[in-house]
Amino acid sequence: MPLVAGVDSSTQSCKVVIRDADTGVLVRHGSARHPDGTEVDPQAWWDALQAAAAAAGGLDDVAAISVGAQQHGMVCLDESGAVVRDALLWNDTRSARAAADLVGELADGAAGWARSVGSVPVASFTVTKLRWLAEHEPRNAERTAAVCLPHDWLSWRLRGGSELDALATDRSDVSGTGYWSPAEGAYRPELLQLAMGRQPLLPRVLGPAEAAGTLADGTALIGPGAGDNAAAALGVGARSGDVIISIGTSGVACALSVTPTADASGSVAGFADGTGAFLPLVATLNAGQVLDAVARLLGIGLAELSDLALQAPPGADGLVLVPYLAGERTPNKPDATGALHGLQLGNTTRPHLARAAIEGLLCGLADGLDALRAAGVQPARALLVGGGARSEALRRMAPAILGMPVIVPTPSEYVADGAARQAAWALAGTAEPPRWTAGASAHFEADPQPAVRDRYAQVRDLVADRPNE
Repeated sequence: MPLVAGVDSSTQSCKVVIRDADTGVLVRHGSARHPDGTEVDPQAWWDALQAAAAAAGGLDDVAAISVGAQQHGMVCLDESGAVVRDALLWNDTRSARAAADLVGELADGAAGWARSVGSVPVASFTVTKLRWLAEHEPRNAERTAAVCLPHDWLSWRLRGGSELDALATDRSDVSGTGYWSPAEGAYRPELLQLAMGRQPLLPRVLGPAEAAGTLADGTALIGPGAGDNAAAALGVGARSGDVIISIGTSGVACALSVTPTADASGSVAGFADGTGAFLPLVATLNAGQVLDAVARLLGIGLAELSDLALQAPPGADGLVLVPYLAGERTPNKPDATGALHGLQLGNTTRPHLARAAIEGLLCGLADGLDALRAAGVQPARALLVGGGARSEALRRMAPAILGMPVIVPTPSEYVADGAARQAAWALAGTAEPPRWTAGASAHFEADPQPAVRDRYAQVRDLVADRPNE
């Protein structure tokens, strides 16, 4: 019974699962926290990985390991392999101006970017962070000999982390940089040059089940790794026609596709998946943290927030929360703030506010589904995963607002599970990933409630920008 390890190095924490390579049965697991903030010393990720692996009983008996991690993070290394500066994470919006500048500087603007790399860069993308670095920290930009992503760096450290030319990535994660084309399967070095004024070393792009190497002690194979959303798709066993709605810190709607997408509006990011296909994706900056914020405001926990929300009627009697509490990526409003609309004497209650928070979160994701459809994706059902999927109110409201049946798989660490499945795939050397038995799922259906979305659409753009600082 060979064992494999899957790692989820997310924004908030590191999770490690150990599973049976043949059946997928969970053997043990562990986790450790990451520091808060939108820029982090990558050493904190490494320390958390060591702590999470120890909490999971160690890696001495695993035959393969693979790392899934948050996308887009900018990790800059100097010629010796040392980290040049703290990594800028996906949710760091300081490069919003750089993103706008890059779009304007390329021929045909947004359409040119969509044709080149399948996506129009926003502040989340690595390419915009590199432009920010070149403009605001030119000495650090000059010191940068190689640029990689969080999962690339962790996999490299697992191998020993010595030579820069040993850096490797996978197509799913690199498709979120803004300088690699999913359609062509190749880097676009001219876009890196445009952003940074130079071309540092970039990681080698591995195939879906291609090994990156072995652990430094030679005891286990290291899989290619993946971006978090592609790993989650592997972990949940998504199939054609499925759209995965992930509600964590951010909100994500992504769907499996056999063809690449190129959305010049910028709403849909044309990413690659972890199997050789494609993963068109819409992301919002505000999801689970909206629930956290409203629960904190009401002085309650998330379970009570869910209970309260179910006490208010659909539409919360006209109360609408536009949840742009951290700016927003989709729509691209990095400087926007949240807003509460429609206050009346009859809806100024705790249940109404709780319901408005969940409905606002779901309406933002429903807008994302509309964008996927406009890009040619036709989802038939939604798979709801992430911490937010544990909310009973959110589960019940989701089918009515998303307009389709919702499947909630048994709660699990799906990014880490997908990384483990990828590790088993690399270990087996087969043409397809192993077929692991899926756990039980809960099914939710409800009549659509277009009035809720119509009311949200009336007020979502009535949001303020942050004042100039």
